Amino acid sequence: MKSVHRPASLTDQAVESIRASIISGDLVPGELYTATELGNQLNVSRTPIREALQELARRGLVQIERNRGVRILSTSLQSLIEVFQIRLMLEAPLARRATQLKTAATAAAVEQSYEAFRRAAEDGDPELVLRADRDFHRTLLAGAGNDKANQLLSEQRDFVLQTGVGTVPTSRTARECFEDHRDIMEAFREGRDAEVGSALARHISHTATMLITQETRDRPDFADARSAEAIDWLVH
Repeated sequence: MKSVHRPASLTDQAVESIRASIISGDLVPGELYTATELGNQLNVSRTPIREALQELARRGLVQIERNRGVRILSTSLQSLIEVFQIRLMLEAPLARRATQLKTAATAAAVEQSYEAFRRAAEDGDPELVLRADRDFHRTLLAGAGNDKANQLLSEQRDFVLQTGVGTVPTSRTARECFEDHRDIMEAFREGRDAEVGSALARHISHTATMLITQETRDRPDFADARSAEAIDWLVH
């Protein structure tokens, strides 16, 4: 992990550094780590580390075990389903609202993030595509003007990322990932708010099904026929 340096908030930096290490797999799900161990790796004292771990526990990324340390949580099927359910509950109406409130400035920001997404897809780098995908969603939904909802959605994305995998390139190409957003963008450009919401819901449901199917190959606990129903009831 990268060492944390002042003058920015040490707690915030520690949160981001530990979160990134969980996502990258440097901190292994199921393993127990002490605050002292993490502090030594980050070159940070115990207080900011404890505060960072409390925030990560609130987000569902770790579990604090009294007098022992912190355990990195592994994503269960139910947890993954719940994350996508939250995304469906929030992102579709936020996208509709963002379309209704669209201004020249917000439209330009969405166009810029969509173009960056296209360039990343052409490059083909999975990590670049992942970031561009995330940024496109964030930029689109920011137009709805609800910062708290967008913060919650950002945390839910972190929780999914802790599986250590994405659908690119295992289940689809970078270009296919980008193309899966085309109907969202077209509806947004034309101001068709209802269609933006339904297109975004379709995309999230499709991604959830693809990711769960992908994970099932290596994790038998993900093989649950009810998972599709748990996602689909929010789309139809």
